Amino acid sequence: MAKKIKLQIITPDKRFFDDEVDMAIFRTIQGDIGVLPNHTPLTTIVSIGTIRIKQEEKEKKASLIGGFAEIQPDRITILADAAEWPQEIDKSRAEASKHRAEERLASKTSNINIARAESALKRALVRLELSKYN
Repeated sequence: MAKKIKLQIITPDKRFFDDEVDMAIFRTIQGDIGVLPNHTPLTTIVSIGTIRIKQEEKEKKASLIGGFAEIQPDRITILADAAEWPQEIDKSRAEASKHRAEERLASKTSNINIARAESALKRALVRLELSKYN
């Protein structure tokens, strides 16, 4: 039997995921990272993106919206701002969020927070991409 690694994803609302996995792939501020059992210990900042969870020849995908990850040889703990499975995503709400963020970024007024609008756009795009897997 292949060695597994424990993956826990915890959000402010709930324990989103807690199980043994073969591999987890997610986005950090340095780029995508794939974590297998016996990974070198690491603490990193999680970026807005998709997490791919490989278990028993199957792959699950979820959105992962920011946070921190602690990686140890036998476990991955992700404290995320938010996480959603494809079936939990409200596509029309994500479309509306994308539209609002694009309008804010296209606006030439000085009273908008560019970083906040860019972050909202990234979250909406991740959710819309992931909603295709529902």
